[in-house]
Amino acid sequence: MKTSIESESVTTVAATVAGEDIRCGDFVTVLNATFEVPSYLWDQAMLAPTELVRLKMIPSDAGVPLKVFAICLPFVYAKDTKGEINTLDLRREQIVRLNGDCAEKVWNELKAAQKKKTERKTART
Repeated sequence: MKTSIESESVTTVAATVAGEDIRCGDFVTVLNATFEVPSYLWDQAMLAPTELVRLKMIPSDAGVPLKVFAICLPFVYAKDTKGEINTLDLRREQIVRLNGDCAEKVWNELKAAQKKKTERKTART
């Protein structure tokens, strides 16, 4: 028995990039962020109290596209779909460049969902 599945969706991969390779207009997202906490907060730590412990975490908004509008390394300035400005510090955050077509599609869907939400709020009042 032969079966075939036709799908319109194409899987793409986000590319890790160095800060020098980012350009204005690129869509990026934060892959992970590094946080530093004092070692005295750790109960069993065998570190000097002045040493920092670095924790790498995945942010809850990882994957949400941000559109780069300015770069001054190590800082990348990007807007989200609400128009809010995000300052990405490449010393603490690892960013990836999203596939342009995929990111634009998600960007437009998020903007449309946001617009609907705003219209519902306006209609209620």
